[in-house]
Amino acid sequence: MPGTTLEQFSYDNKIVKYFGVATIAWGLVGMLVGVIAATQLFLPEANLGNPYTTFGRIRPLHTNAVIFAFVGNAIFAGIYYSMPRLLKTPMWSKALSWFHFWGWQLIILLAAITLPLGLTTSKEYAELEWPIDILIAIVWVAFGANMIGALIKRREKHMYVAIWFYLASFVTVAVLHIFNSLALPVSFFKSYSAYAGVQDALVQWWYGHNAVAFFLTTPFLGLMYYYLPKAANRPVYSYKLSIVHFWSLIFLYIWAGPHHLLYTALPEWAQVLGTVFSVMLIAPSWGGMVNGLLTLRGAWDKVRVDPVLKFMVVAVTAYGMSTFEGPLLSLKNVNAIAHYTDWIVAHVHIGGLGWNGFFTFAMLYWLWPKMWKTNLYSTKLATTHFWMGTIGIIFYALPMYVAALTQSLMWKEFTEAGRLAYPNFLETVIQIKPMYMLRAFGGLLYLAGAFLLVYNMVKTAQQGKFMAEEADEAPALKPHVPVEGEFWHRAWERKPVFFTVLATIAILIGGAIEIIPTILVKSNVPTISSVTPYTPLELQGRDLYISHGCVGCHSQMIRPFRSETERFGEYSKAGEFVYDRPFLWGSKRTGPDLHREGGKYPDSWHYHHMVDPTSMSPGSLMPPYPWLSTNIMDHSDVPAKIRTLQKLGVPYPEGYDEQANADLTLQANKIAANLKTAGVEVMPESEMVALIAYLQRLGTDIKKTTASNP
Repeated sequence: MPGTTLEQFSYDNKIVKYFGVATIAWGLVGMLVGVIAATQLFLPEANLGNPYTTFGRIRPLHTNAVIFAFVGNAIFAGIYYSMPRLLKTPMWSKALSWFHFWGWQLIILLAAITLPLGLTTSKEYAELEWPIDILIAIVWVAFGANMIGALIKRREKHMYVAIWFYLASFVTVAVLHIFNSLALPVSFFKSYSAYAGVQDALVQWWYGHNAVAFFLTTPFLGLMYYYLPKAANRPVYSYKLSIVHFWSLIFLYIWAGPHHLLYTALPEWAQVLGTVFSVMLIAPSWGGMVNGLLTLRGAWDKVRVDPVLKFMVVAVTAYGMSTFEGPLLSLKNVNAIAHYTDWIVAHVHIGGLGWNGFFTFAMLYWLWPKMWKTNLYSTKLATTHFWMGTIGIIFYALPMYVAALTQSLMWKEFTEAGRLAYPNFLETVIQIKPMYMLRAFGGLLYLAGAFLLVYNMVKTAQQGKFMAEEADEAPALKPHVPVEGEFWHRAWERKPVFFTVLATIAILIGGAIEIIPTILVKSNVPTISSVTPYTPLELQGRDLYISHGCVGCHSQMIRPFRSETERFGEYSKAGEFVYDRPFLWGSKRTGPDLHREGGKYPDSWHYHHMVDPTSMSPGSLMPPYPWLSTNIMDHSDVPAKIRTLQKLGVPYPEGYDEQANADLTLQANKIAANLKTAGVEVMPESEMVALIAYLQRLGTDIKKTTASNP
């Protein structure tokens, strides 16, 4: 505009480069660990015979590395590049940017150290212990402050749609992380959840589902709205569809968590709410997919030759497929077939590998030439990467769908005489072993494609010159002059703080309506008089069970299906879990459910099964745990654990912390004597004895119905 004074400023590409490099480095680590974990499922020797590299320990390492290290760093790289350019201003504080970067890498490093050591809460996607949780909150708030500071000093009047999604992601993840992580510390790396049993399950899956929603979905939708139009050189298809997509998505998503807990001990009303809102989610989710794909109208000739757009098209399509499959899985008749099977694994990885992985690759391929002021080193290599990744996803997902249907149908099949056709759970595991091999091959192919990206990025950087500071200019933001008849949403877009408050209210409504009644209304979690707190030795065994990640393969939730009650015993009741901190219902059955395990086998069976699983279950794919019989368990923290649980409402007698270790010793000596009678010599102080105590307690608080086919 003639006569307008332009202000000079620059964008910080260096922070984008650092987050981008971290994305690539951690991505390779996370994918490699994933391939190892996938291999362990059909080759127990790949567990490497030590406690630090077993499947139970490295599975959460894989999920945390991929979600928070690979995808997390990609989100930050994408935001730190796009947001300043959309607002025509640098980020508010370079110091905060670098605090955010190094703080996030420290969090990831701490996760990589603590998870293999067994320092875990066992909560899905929230396994890190309380000191790291506090660090996450601090770093996340620094990130949000940097964004909001940039918004306040912006030179653009309106906030573009990508920024709406960035803001909603920030506030929602903060709320989810803080409330789900509430716990009472026992020591520096041990705590007990503030919630127990059914309440803990609901809060965890309110967090778990919405961590997927607001960490793996909404930030990437923001990135899609920026990078896809840039790569295609086309405007977003529909501004009004963007508005409907955004507000309906963030309002509906937060209600859907209970669909992870269908047919469990969760109150029926909460299950119904989760299902209803999950089904409604199809509309806004597909609205976003349609908006993304139709942005490419008129650009399909470019898609055929541009690997960046190829990755983006498949990514957005994978988003659409995942967000159709999620509501489908929330239907109770479908969930009855799919839950606890590999269908859930396939569903998660269609989103992770296809949506998050492919869009990250596309963004990096687009960003690197821009920041190094050159062309991509090799379009042919990028296209090869695209096809390797696509074929890898197919080899990963399709065998898992086949495995899931095989599992579910075998679990539920009865003979003409009315007995289970496959009473031995291991029969189903052996049957799908080839599917696990194909899945590992698919993961390996996907990882190999990522190495091509690394080579391409290095060569692209070598042939260009990095621009650490990119200069720009724009007029200062002028005071707003009211415009008669201005579209209501355009008015909101000029008020970032007001907009953020509205988004926060939208996401709080659903969470409050579902969670507050479950926590405050006692009738939602009925008690059972025969259910008593764990003994000190059982408590130690439970903590050991959690430490080894056993919940990654074994559920503790028998659903009210005849196939499950015949196989495992009486279905699980809400009142049985009132002292479970955290809950251990599980998400996947690679091994049988354990909720009625207590008393099913003698102590010696459990001993031999842990030392060599194949000795008790020929053909078992479970790794051996021989060190449990020789490792001495430190019981010095038992009094502190008792005192902590008392503060959380567990009714141990007053002063019981002083008596706890004496009771522990009595019970340990009894189990050791039982083992000695069976010809097994083991020290009462061993980890094995504590774990056996816990397993023998499971499901014994109420009278069991004997399974006809144990």
